[in-house]
Amino acid sequence: MGSKRLTSMAMGRREDRQTQEPLWIAHTELASAPGHPFYEKLNELLDAERFDPFVEALSAKFYAKKFGRPSLLPGIYFRSLLIGYFEGIEAERGIAWRVADSLGLRRFLGIGLTEATPDHSTLSRTRRLIDLETHEQVFAWVLNLLADRGLLQGKRIGIDATTLEANAAMKSIVRRDTGESYNEFLTGLAKESGMETPTREDLARLDRKREKRTSNKEWMSLTDGDARIAKMKDGSTHLAHKAEHAVDMESGAVVAVTLQAADLGDTTTVHKTLAEAGLAVAELVGREAELHPEDMPKVNVAGVEELVADKGYHSGSVLEQVKALEVSTYIPERKQAGKRNWDGKQSEQQAVEANRSRVTGDYGKQLLRRRGEFLERSFAHCYETGGMRRCTLRGHENILKRLPIHIGAFNISLVLRKMLGAGKPRELKNRAVMLIFCLLEWLTRCYRPDGAVESRTGTILALSATNRFGKPQYRLIWNLSTLTTG
Repeated sequence: MGSKRLTSMAMGRREDRQTQEPLWIAHTELASAPGHPFYEKLNELLDAERFDPFVEALSAKFYAKKFGRPSLLPGIYFRSLLIGYFEGIEAERGIAWRVADSLGLRRFLGIGLTEATPDHSTLSRTRRLIDLETHEQVFAWVLNLLADRGLLQGKRIGIDATTLEANAAMKSIVRRDTGESYNEFLTGLAKESGMETPTREDLARLDRKREKRTSNKEWMSLTDGDARIAKMKDGSTHLAHKAEHAVDMESGAVVAVTLQAADLGDTTTVHKTLAEAGLAVAELVGREAELHPEDMPKVNVAGVEELVADKGYHSGSVLEQVKALEVSTYIPERKQAGKRNWDGKQSEQQAVEANRSRVTGDYGKQLLRRRGEFLERSFAHCYETGGMRRCTLRGHENILKRLPIHIGAFNISLVLRKMLGAGKPRELKNRAVMLIFCLLEWLTRCYRPDGAVESRTGTILALSATNRFGKPQYRLIWNLSTLTTG
């Protein structure tokens, strides 16, 4: 009887559903869906902090006062860039497509079902309309949000850099002096060596024999003039940019970010990043003193006091200059081939020896461990899972308009992690799955029959180990025998 009831349903055909849609439709008949719990909580946070009035006041000078075509609201524009981080989308085209495809993101942006979602050209035009300073002010607003919740102290700052692949191919490079392309340059070398009509194999063989084939002093990209030839982490050579983070060592929040040429060394770029981090912390201290003069300060009143970095930033001149700023350094020292000559460099020698004694101490070793944790975590979230390892924009100014908002979303995720226990929608979903497994474990323990077969593995979730913070770590163990009777 059960099979007959299941097979008595009419199938229907797709052709029967292809009818002309009605011209008018009631609002109550429109399809609707509940908002995503993560984005609903994010909207509550932004609305409580009056994010939209803030960005509208900043962007008002870029719009016509009375007349003009309908534009994209500043709140929708900056929220769309936040979606790029939370969904791991690198390009504005991908953001526009994702927003048009998701009812939950429509609800997050405040776009009705009868309204069109912003096209990628609208997003790019709004980006070109709003200047870089406004984007940096939005990033500063996020830092204020962290400081108000005690998630940013600014006393200990860690600095590290990574390379971002530029939106330009190596085939586009030309000589700085003559403007020749790479193939034209190789053809000229081949003719000088006696080859009248060199083939592609001959050019490749000649290129392999050259000692140094590409140099930023000799070559440049016509596609992206700010890109530089650099070696990526995987060992490949690309046109790239260098992004440098200044991270708070207490909470992992990114205090400042700079975008510089990829051919500059760490000892050259650290000064700009440290200066911007110091200015950001100083502004937070002044704002806190103005708004809450009687409360206990949450941001370090003395500003940045300690700098933590890897051995790539170690240099006698860097340590001396940072010491002059009254900032203690914790930078591991490179291995020297021989003894250094300190003649006429007494102040530099004192800075190097003081840094060495701090690094070898227990406190210095602890800071270096935290550096590897917090700095690499910001790179992984912003560029690997955040989708900005490869830039889709060209020029430092355009990239810097996207980068602070992208990293600002990472900082907002620290607040959401404190509120929800999850900093991204996928993480919230994974926690829900873990909750279901915990429920299954409880059910198997409480409602197992008396004659059930005992298993060697025990429960579905077994305690495997404890991490260094003392929190238990669990592993999944499927134990179907506890669900059967003896």
